[in-house]
Amino acid sequence: MGVKEAQLRERICAVGRSLFERGLTHGSTGNISVRLADGWLLTPTGSSLGTLLPETLSRLDDQGRFLSGDPPTKEKLLHLNMYAQRPRMGAVVHLHSTSSVAVSLLAETPLDSALPPLTAYYVMRIGDLPLVPYFPPGNERLAEAVSQYAVRHHALLLANHGPVVGGTDLLAATDAMEELEATARLYLSVRGMPLRILTPDQVAELRARFPIQC
Repeated sequence: MGVKEAQLRERICAVGRSLFERGLTHGSTGNISVRLADGWLLTPTGSSLGTLLPETLSRLDDQGRFLSGDPPTKEKLLHLNMYAQRPRMGAVVHLHSTSSVAVSLLAETPLDSALPPLTAYYVMRIGDLPLVPYFPPGNERLAEAVSQYAVRHHALLLANHGPVVGGTDLLAATDAMEELEATARLYLSVRGMPLRILTPDQVAELRARFPIQC
């Protein structure tokens, strides 16, 4: 194992612990992956993000075959399909964060853009957030649906399940995930009130100045 991989293992565990301790994930929910030059690191199946160990992270080769560590998350194919559609993506974070899941449950949530452009940072870090139809966790049909949406989007909201966000690296993916959850919480707190959302021109200006990199 090289120095960089060892550092990435430590970073995944630190990020998982931070997300868990701040209540952005719970129990054994959620999973994290990072792309390596010759494969991937994934959090193991049934693991808590709050108690990850560097040596037990799942190691896959560049074909997605399990090499070492504990067996990978059952959402392995979901992660790999995100990477396959977005070559610049360096990390993927999938959580069951409460406010984002709540938005995915609302019958009124639009399929093409689950949250409105409430703030500049939401537009800069998330953009459009499609609602992916429900399929059971770990199901191949869910991974196939994610693959179709990932062609155009680096952030997705899985119906009755939770958000999936990718970034150029683990920091970018985590920052974007936190922005998504904060915006979902904000949206739920003002839902039903008259809103002053960003205009199409304001959104276009932000996208031109701050294009999403992954």
